[in-house]
Amino acid sequence: MGINVDAVTTWMVNEVGATAPLRFELIAGGRSNLTYKVTDANDREFALRRPPVSHVLPTAHDMVREFTVISALHPLGIPTATPLGLCRDEAVNERPFYVMEFVDGAILRDRPQAEEAFAESERGAIGENLAATLAQLHDVDVNEAGLGDLARHDGYIERQLRRWRTQYEQMTVPGVDHGGLVEAVGDQLATSIPTQQKVSVVHGDYRLDNTVLDEHGKVKAILDWEICTLGDPMADVGLLLVYWNEASDGATALLGTSPTTANGFYTRQQVLDAYSSHSSLDISNVNFYQAFGYWKLACILQGVFARYSAGAAGGDQGSVSEYPKQIAMLAETAKRTLEKG
Repeated sequence: MGINVDAVTTWMVNEVGATAPLRFELIAGGRSNLTYKVTDANDREFALRRPPVSHVLPTAHDMVREFTVISALHPLGIPTATPLGLCRDEAVNERPFYVMEFVDGAILRDRPQAEEAFAESERGAIGENLAATLAQLHDVDVNEAGLGDLARHDGYIERQLRRWRTQYEQMTVPGVDHGGLVEAVGDQLATSIPTQQKVSVVHGDYRLDNTVLDEHGKVKAILDWEICTLGDPMADVGLLLVYWNEASDGATALLGTSPTTANGFYTRQQVLDAYSSHSSLDISNVNFYQAFGYWKLACILQGVFARYSAGAAGGDQGSVSEYPKQIAMLAETAKRTLEKG
């Protein structure tokens, strides 16, 4: 389960004022950090984040880093869950973990959820607010927020290209060959990197289903800060557009039915215009960043596919059988997007 119930209960009673007994419910798991909804005897609700129970890389799943980021951003008005406590003592629950408030609201992961949660006339406000919230995050002065030492300030895209290219090349699968397309697009990206305009907090995975929305479509909390760093804010903008699918798209970046294909949602261009209206950044090079987002996803999916092919999930490849086709589609889309200029 990932929770030492007795030890974690004692810690939460002492450190965050919970009232025993506590009920723990896993609400988000898998390859990412685990999130539990915790309810105490007085029906007060918390969220607890901890690393996966296995396959933890030494530099990944850093709970102290996540807690540091949301603790710095929350007082500045960036919508995050209220941070409540960090446990570094691995004797309590095997790995460090932290507790924050549980933010109730809508998390839209597919089109049916979006259509059920919001009327068509309400959906436009979601894109507007998501874009404005991202611009607000990018306006944070990283030094004044106490996050200046979180990461290097320069060369963000260069480092990202090297990182994901290396992972892709290490995750080959016998019998699956994309004809050098992913490598070729990576080379194209590396030779056309725009000048980084400023240093911002970069969420790294900013998309609709990583936010909690209120009944009016306003962002109550941004979730999943595990790959947050400092760097080029336009990378967040490009990735948001990658995930922001339109009904006319032939395929989606996400496997599944994107919520933003429902009637009433903004188009990508409207989302970009909304971001621009709240930001001083020059968005003329957005095609590069969107292309980079598609390419990065191709590399990530290759890694997932390789791990499953090597025996993860007991060798059951049913859930990833379409990944080679999806990887090729993402790389081709990256190439087309980059060639738009």
